[in-house]
Amino acid sequence: MNLKGKSKPGPETNAVEPAKLPVSHVAVIMDGNRRWANKHHLPTVVGHKEGVKSLKRLVKHVGALKLNYLTVYAFSSENWQRSEEEVGYLMQLFTDVLVDEVQELAENKVRLRFIGQKSTMPDKLRERMEEACQETEKNLGLNLQVAINYGARQEITEAAREIAIQVRDGKISADQIDEALFAKHLYTAEIPDPELLIRTGGEMRISNYLLWQSAYTELYVTPALWPEFQPRHFDEAMREFSRRERRWGGD
Repeated sequence: MNLKGKSKPGPETNAVEPAKLPVSHVAVIMDGNRRWANKHHLPTVVGHKEGVKSLKRLVKHVGALKLNYLTVYAFSSENWQRSEEEVGYLMQLFTDVLVDEVQELAENKVRLRFIGQKSTMPDKLRERMEEACQETEKNLGLNLQVAINYGARQEITEAAREIAIQVRDGKISADQIDEALFAKHLYTAEIPDPELLIRTGGEMRISNYLLWQSAYTELYVTPALWPEFQPRHFDEAMREFSRRERRWGGD
């Protein structure tokens, strides 16, 4: 399988036409903010700010293409291991972005959701996350899921614990446990699995992201660092996806 796509600058007229979009759900690992900042001899925080700009570009672009679902990896459960200064900055940046951008998301019919362990997030950020979801919950355009304080092993462990409690309490029997029931206990319940997972920054791993949901997801890796990611990179990923022959273990 060709995981790595080489994107060349080109006119935006080569963008995928809405009627020809080959997927309904794309997941993205937004990697490379810190490396971009280092590459340009800038503070790390500048890389994160530029990363926000890249996300805004992508949301606008895929919204115009009528993509149904976009799920982005913003902050992993392992990212707490970074310096206290960087983590504190990111928490404030997330809060500020929600204050500044939700109105524009609402105007563009974007429905915002968050997946991850919200209970351990800072109170101010968690409150703003809840408000943002409420403000956009009736929108019928792009469904944007932001994975924050997210880890797939943590997600699967929590789902297993919830199901075990239901069995213990006699609400279900062990024989009722199947893939469909398990999926209902994940953060992404009622959200279709992604057909395509894009990773920026050139790294060849999925970093504890959507492990259950990505069992048969196609992978596409671009060397472009996240702040460099442009609509043309997304369109190239779509073209590459359309050239692949998907298999689900039967061939």
